[in-house]
Amino acid sequence: MSNKVLIADDDDRIREIVRIYLEADGFDVYQAEDGNSALEMVRKDNLDLIILDLMMPGLDGWTVCKILRKETKIPIIMLTAKGEENDRVLGFDLGADDYVVKPFSPRELSARVKAVLRRLEGGQSKEHIISYPGLKINQITREVELGGLKVNLTAKEFDLLHCLAKRPGQIYSRDQLLNMVWEYDYCGDSRTVDTHINRLRSKLENQLGYNDIIQTVRGVGYKFELSGQ
Repeated sequence: MSNKVLIADDDDRIREIVRIYLEADGFDVYQAEDGNSALEMVRKDNLDLIILDLMMPGLDGWTVCKILRKETKIPIIMLTAKGEENDRVLGFDLGADDYVVKPFSPRELSARVKAVLRRLEGGQSKEHIISYPGLKINQITREVELGGLKVNLTAKEFDLLHCLAKRPGQIYSRDQLLNMVWEYDYCGDSRTVDTHINRLRSKLENQLGYNDIIQTVRGVGYKFELSGQ
């Protein structure tokens, strides 16, 4: 069965060109021209992913993303002309799985759709929990527990934590983490990794007496180490 992808954008030309490329790659494509319609379709249809423009009439993409993240875990790829780092970071904080800046390559966008869906399907196919004293990472439910309490992570924060925690002590460069977590050659600032790592640290550390769960290896990158009390 083909994956169902919703394109939510008020520009008819963008929706059409994205539709052509996605259908050529075997996707069933749905379309919405504003935020309210996008919300209605996600709630009504069993969709697999939404490509969400940020600057739409009615409800903008930021608002739609906030609402969706309270209701569903449907993967979201944000599509926007706002390419500043602060905008990208805000998008990921709201729960976006990817962020594509206009003008964009339709072929690359389709590849990103495949990467997000492949990552999701891969997580569901492996029944596995990474467990350390006081810390559990559930790859299927994508939930993290620290000291028996759930930790609220964004999609990318979870992926980064899972990538590091499954190989403790392994040192990864920023470029390696970008390629492993985003699953394609990320055309952007590698400091995006630093931003996500810092947010992970603020959510995970200074609890249960643990410090430096994600350690910086100067001049190289990062590694996962669960230090004792």
